Amino acid sequence: MDTTYYGHGTPAERWERARLFFDAKEYATAARVLVTLADEVPEQVAPRLLLARAYYHSAQLGRAEAALREVLELDPVESYARLMLGRTLQRQGRPDDARPHLRMAAALTGDTGQP
Repeated sequence: MDTTYYGHGTPAERWERARLFFDAKEYATAARVLVTLADEVPEQVAPRLLLARAYYHSAQLGRAEAALREVLELDPVESYARLMLGRTLQRQGRPDDARPHLRMAAALTGDTGQP
């Protein structure tokens, strides 16, 4: 498969292309664009977080977990990444592994579950 298209253009153009694919629910295609972009800008959280979301929505749960762990290495208090990691682990049938991440996400957002 020719993947030239996915890597074509400036980082900003590829970011926009990835967002368009993601918004169109073309998650696997968005991931193809984002994987190289995330590697090119390893200090930036946003491309890696969107990559994790694309993996999650395309049921590539092992890849989603790895990308989310990388996000959390960069930003340990990224609450959405914590929540997503917990949900990803739940989808993998690992509720015990998910629980601390879900609790941390709730603590970071102040969501106590109380009305």
